[in-house]
Amino acid sequence: MSKVKIPGIRKPGIVIPGILVTAVLGLAGCRQDMHDAPRYDPLEASTVFPDGSSARPIVEGTVARGLLNDDELLMTGLVDGQPAAVLPFAITRADLDRGEERFNIFCAPCHSRTGDGNGMVVQRGFRQPPSLYTDRLNQATPGYLYGVITNGFGVMPEYRSQVPVEDRWRIAAYVKALQLTRQGTPADLSAADRARLEAGEQ
Repeated sequence: MSKVKIPGIRKPGIVIPGILVTAVLGLAGCRQDMHDAPRYDPLEASTVFPDGSSARPIVEGTVARGLLNDDELLMTGLVDGQPAAVLPFAITRADLDRGEERFNIFCAPCHSRTGDGNGMVVQRGFRQPPSLYTDRLNQATPGYLYGVITNGFGVMPEYRSQVPVEDRWRIAAYVKALQLTRQGTPADLSAADRARLEAGEQ
């Protein structure tokens, strides 16, 4: 089979390096003036602004998206500076289920799933937290529990950075529900439920 020669086409060994050299020289000649645009490094002094600082103060009233803390009860757990005895929203069964799930993830490692303070990390030598069923914590308000979850207490770290606001309230509600399971008596049940209990039904 005979080779066909096309005028103007040279051997690849010569053409490809020539193309690369031409491309590099061409790109080197291109400029993007934005890469040389004036800018300030963090905390660098400025001769432009009267205060000499390149960092500009935030406009008064600016709030980061999602951080408008205009509901004292919801965001702090306080009412008039005191831990709230009420919850900021109605708690449904779905909320309690979510609270249980979050409790088991974030709280149970120390407090245990039953809340007795003998969680898995405690069994491995970590400092033991108090049982959630002490008189002091049984009397604690939901707002107090929310505040402890939010801000931490003693060696307990804060969870505001890991647990969203509504979930912190759901955990507080679940803790109060856990406490009620230890305080209830058959007298608290309806007649039908007492009958079922006495009959050994689940």
